[in-house]
Amino acid sequence: MVPFTAGLVLFNAYPVVVMADPSMPTESGPNPCLMKLLGSHSGDGRVCWSALPPRRGPINVSRMDTPQTVFSTCPHDCPSQCALEVERLDRHTIGRVRGARTQRYTDGVVCAKVARYAERVHHPGRLKTPLLKQADGEFMPIGWDDALDLVAEKFTQATQAFGSETVWPYYYAGTMGKVQRDGINRLRHVMRYSGMKKTICTGTVHSGWKAGVGAFMGGSPYEMADADMIILWGTNAVATQVNVMSHVARARKERGAKLIVIDPYRNSSAEVADQHICLRPGTDGALAVAIMHVLFAEGYADRDYMARYTDVPDQLEEHLKARTPEWASRITGLTVEEIVTFARAYGATERAFIRVGFGFSRSRNGSANVHAVSCLPSVAGKWLTKGGGAFFSNSDIYHFKQTTIEGLDAIDPSIRVLDMSRIGAVLTGDKHDIGCGPPVTAMLIQNTNPMVVAPEHNIVRQGFAREDLFVCVHEQFMTETAEVADLVLPATTFLEHDDLYSGGGHSYIQLGLQAIEPLEEARSNHSVICSLAKRLGAEHPGFIMSARELIDMTLRDSGWPEVADWDDNWID
Repeated sequence: MVPFTAGLVLFNAYPVVVMADPSMPTESGPNPCLMKLLGSHSGDGRVCWSALPPRRGPINVSRMDTPQTVFSTCPHDCPSQCALEVERLDRHTIGRVRGARTQRYTDGVVCAKVARYAERVHHPGRLKTPLLKQADGEFMPIGWDDALDLVAEKFTQATQAFGSETVWPYYYAGTMGKVQRDGINRLRHVMRYSGMKKTICTGTVHSGWKAGVGAFMGGSPYEMADADMIILWGTNAVATQVNVMSHVARARKERGAKLIVIDPYRNSSAEVADQHICLRPGTDGALAVAIMHVLFAEGYADRDYMARYTDVPDQLEEHLKARTPEWASRITGLTVEEIVTFARAYGATERAFIRVGFGFSRSRNGSANVHAVSCLPSVAGKWLTKGGGAFFSNSDIYHFKQTTIEGLDAIDPSIRVLDMSRIGAVLTGDKHDIGCGPPVTAMLIQNTNPMVVAPEHNIVRQGFAREDLFVCVHEQFMTETAEVADLVLPATTFLEHDDLYSGGGHSYIQLGLQAIEPLEEARSNHSVICSLAKRLGAEHPGFIMSARELIDMTLRDSGWPEVADWDDNWID
């Protein structure tokens, strides 16, 4: 253990405990990039640590006023889903947030945004009470009971006028916790409201990966540290997945691994790479099939592996004969030499690891591109070697059964499903999108800001401007979507409620149990959904259970131990 001196400093008016030595070893030894990634957070190169051991499990926040460190989980829509150590200064206040040192993927590293989460939790702009829009467009405070009664009244009136499908609950990934994110579906299914197809972010990548690999799993993400060549394809990990770069740094230091970034612009990951392959946007598939052409033509293809584990390898080889590097050069903008040199290097490197990202979703042919890239380790037989293969997401390894959380036992397959990416067209009554069903005249929105993130902004704005549309937004801040709502409800942050998480970028199931009291009148998504269900007459076991009870039931139904039987804040 490195000797250290602990002291108390002020961080944005919140006292935090700091260590003088930023090279504090983690569970797996000194982190090669910890100083670089975290040092800037304190301004003087120091890394913040608590002098108290982290606490796991439920705490009675109303009775604890002594500072302590508690475990939690980052709720953001990020594959890293970092395990956190949170400095809890009293029952209302947090200090510094850092990566958990004893969870081997997070390994003490956390991004700058989450490290500064105290600024969000304690920001003066957070919503503190329900707000009702007046005739002049201004918002005025309203009590919770009156607010919830109004939502129930509006939903009931809309249903009586147009049928249940006129109500459209709308959500996405503002939190990745299963209880607080997905519980809105339970209300949807029980009340037979319109369904929602989640297409706004990952659809193209998901379909392409599944076509090539068959499931959302792959080589262990930890094996990046065992690779001799790491290819970041469609991801800017330096900016969006600092934990990936932690494992990359270890491979480069301990094995001399080469980092290759394939991306249409020179991002921050490309800046630190050994090689940047800068192809034209949306041409990744052409590059991948040209690489496979070289693998087959020059003897790098593992025919024995393909015969045992893949389908139609002979047909693939025949198909690729015309997909030469010259052909791909005209499409990708790369030189023939760049394509051939990289293909040979990949074929000759036994431990070559491809980390696939969500950048593929930003082009309309993203599915085909991901499919082609996912075939590379199969053609070259890289799956057989530790430190080889490819990885996109581990989401299929957890086998969660979310029937009680989402009300999956109440689904009516005859109810229409609306495309969330087409919210503008849906709200403006495009028959191609709403079909023969009624117009959408009432909405509950949680965990997303469609006025900013949805395509075709002008049409989205036109849809929200309709006089006959009632919109209730449940949010932490007065977002652009909240500004156009009729009613705004204050929401909790992840440290003010209980939830359950699973990381796509690693192999952990993790907890995020309440650490501090909700800010003033803020309520959790689960609380709002259950309160509305009671007013609407919706009946389902999930509506009368606490968030913690839903977590335990989901774990039990999925074959995992309940929270009380966990040794840590996570299960690997």
